[in-house]
Amino acid sequence: MSTDKPPPANLTITAISAKNGVSTIERWQLKSPFFTSSEAGVSGVSFAQLGKAGNASYAVIPPRFNGGLHNAPAMQYVAFLTGEAVIAVPETGQSTTIKGGKDGLIIVADTKDVSRLGHVTTYPTGEETVALQIPFADGEVPEHIVLEDSAS
Repeated sequence: MSTDKPPPANLTITAISAKNGVSTIERWQLKSPFFTSSEAGVSGVSFAQLGKAGNASYAVIPPRFNGGLHNAPAMQYVAFLTGEAVIAVPETGQSTTIKGGKDGLIIVADTKDVSRLGHVTTYPTGEETVALQIPFADGEVPEHIVLEDSAS
């Protein structure tokens, strides 16, 4: 199978980070570039290396759930497979909506040691949201460039 559209050079992702003790919503570009595989079964497929992962978990979140104000439990990827999450930072007024599926991968890194209050996550739809939580091995965030800082 071939495509006329070239893969992006690098993965761009929403990140919930922190600056000066306050959570912030940013757009990051991971430094590890996409590559095209030549392996049997996935030859011609574009991949981005996401780094080493810790103990991952699978979460089923009930409809209209309110996660309240909280910090990230660990620096991690969260992959929303289905549903919708609204993430808000009360201290800055920032918010973003993440829809499950191909654009549902985010980084959450506003742990207690870098953010005083954290963020609020709500799940507004009438359906369950399914998410994978994938902590970074050794708590190391992947190398990245900040493309957009909504708090600036």
